[in-house]
Order: sequence, then C-alpha cells, then structure tokens
Amino acid sequence: MAGTRTRAAAVAALLQEECSNLLALYREKEDFPVDVAEVRLVPVAPPSSQLDTRDKLLHLHSALLQCHTLLERAITKEDEMLGGGEKGKYEKQREMVKNRLSHLIISTGELLKAADGSPILIPHSDDPEPRSPTVLFKLKLWIYQIYKEVDHWTKAVIATLKELPAETDRKRKRIMPATRSARITRSMRR
Repeated sequence: MAGTRTRAAAVAALLQEECSNLLALYREKEDFPVDVAEVRLVPVAPPSSQLDTRDKLLHLHSALLQCHTLLERAITKEDEMLGGGEKGKYEKQREMVKNRLSHLIISTGELLKAADGSPILIPHSDDPEPRSPTVLFKLKLWIYQIYKEVDHWTKAVIATLKELPAETDRKRKRIMPATRSARITRSMRR
C-alpha cells in the first residue's frame, strides 16, 4: 500500500498545481475576481479523524468521481455554449487537469482496494448544473465552482494521504511491544 500511497500523493500534488494554474487561467480568461464565493457542489462529507482508513479513502474516491463527472459536464457545456474552437493554453490546461484527475481516481481506487474497500459512488441528490444554461454568467460561475471543487478535493486527498502513514506507524508500534513481550515471556520460560 505504501507504493500506491506514494504514487497517489505524487499525482495529487501534480493535480493540485495544475488545478491552481487552471483556476488562474480561467480567472484571467473570464476576468473573475479571486474572492468569488465558494459553493460545495460535491455533497460528500470530508474525511474526519473519526473515520477509519477505508472510510476516509471511500469518501475521497467518491468525491473525486463526482468531481470528474462535473468536470466532464462543464467541459461539454463550455464547448457547446462558447464554441470549441482552437485549443489554447486554457483548453490544454483544462484537459491536463481532467486527465490527471482520472489518474488520481485510479490511484485512490487502488488504495481503497488495498484497504479492503470497494470503490462505491456515494450518491448525491442535487443536480448542480445551472437550470438556465443559456445564462452565460451562471454557466461561467458554475464552471469556476467546479474547478474550485476539484482543487478542494485534491487538497483533501493530499492532507489525508499525509495522515495515513502515521496511522500505519501507530499500528506497528502497538504490535511491536506485544511481540517483544511475547518473545521475552517465551525466553523466560526456557
């Protein structure tokens, strides 16, 4: 699991950097201020310290799957409404984020399987797509919120993966004293 965790952490770090670049390009392209209010579009509870490793990974994996679905819908809507002309720096960055997100989903899925969990999508009830997609500003704001959501969940993955080795080390420390005391007890019996 350590190799998969390291790979997932590396992919998440790259995705976070690429997503930051995408947000900057989008703000520049659409002349959005930096302080646009954040709205959670993925209604998955963030992983908490009360959850075990499998449940933390399950929440993250589900949130990433929902982010990917939203991102694909946003790309499609944006291309339909604004034209899918020549691919510039923004469009290439957007595609890079989508592909990297796919790799992170695969990596978290592998971690989830290693933690005895199966990748299951936690359903969400609302359709976060704007009801009036002909209103251009609402579409642009929705796309921006999706990019922020990908950024948010990528940061959550990074933070959670940093915690996982500590949990593994604590488990090892609990096992070690018991093993040592069993060896000492056996050697004293001889």
